[in-house]
Amino acid sequence: MSECTHDCASCGKSCSERKEKVDFTAKLNPWSKVGKVVAVASGKGGVGKSLVSSLLASAAAKRGLRTAVLDADITGPSIPKAFGLTGGTLGSEKGILPSVSAGGVRVISLNLLVDNPNEPVVWRGPVIAGAVKQFWTDVYWEDIDIMFVDLPPGTGDVPLTVFQSLPVDGVVIVASPQELVGMIVEKSVRMAEMMEKKVYGLVENMSYFTCPDCGKKLEVFGRSRVDELAKQHGIPVACRLPIDPSFAAAVDKGAVETVDCPDLEPLIDALIGENRPCR
Repeated sequence: MSECTHDCASCGKSCSERKEKVDFTAKLNPWSKVGKVVAVASGKGGVGKSLVSSLLASAAAKRGLRTAVLDADITGPSIPKAFGLTGGTLGSEKGILPSVSAGGVRVISLNLLVDNPNEPVVWRGPVIAGAVKQFWTDVYWEDIDIMFVDLPPGTGDVPLTVFQSLPVDGVVIVASPQELVGMIVEKSVRMAEMMEKKVYGLVENMSYFTCPDCGKKLEVFGRSRVDELAKQHGIPVACRLPIDPSFAAAVDKGAVETVDCPDLEPLIDALIGENRPCR
């Protein structure tokens, strides 16, 4: 455990040293209107979190909701590629204008703001966290019904910043089937609980592969634990996504919106609920 620095402004923990409750809330751009905010998290990288964020946003847009993705994975932004977005963003008197995908999804990402998206982002944590908050405060989000925030993996600075600074309604956690990842999932769930955020669903990506010859579902990375973990933590929706080469091909082409993923429909139902477009 790290020692207390007595700097409450940089710490999210409640303890006897804290004299008063610190409000970390970042104010939304005054011209903007955002309904539900859903964070998409994972305990480790490489489990398909950004793919799930893109698929959820695409599915919500297809249902008629004005949808946005805030790419908070500053050092590993992949959302623009999935939606086929390149080039810089524009600005107006109301703020930075997000890029708009072919399907109408509004996207903001560092890769849309830098001159060379192939250059690495070598920033310290506070600078990265500040950039994420600016995506909320400085971008003109026009009448957004639902926003997905694609978090970087883990439980570090940026997830903490998002949970404390943005009005996150709940979390979707993405994992893969390996036993170790199951343990890491629990850390993500517990962080959501610490931040008093509802976990809408648990998505197990790369859960199985369907044999093209016999149609049998093969659990390549081991037995699925998604239902067990969901039940253990009281998570209402559990989804299993297959290993499907067409997903990767669509993302590589910038055409993630052409992918239909019926496995995620129960989660979309839970996220949307009775909420209809705010327009």
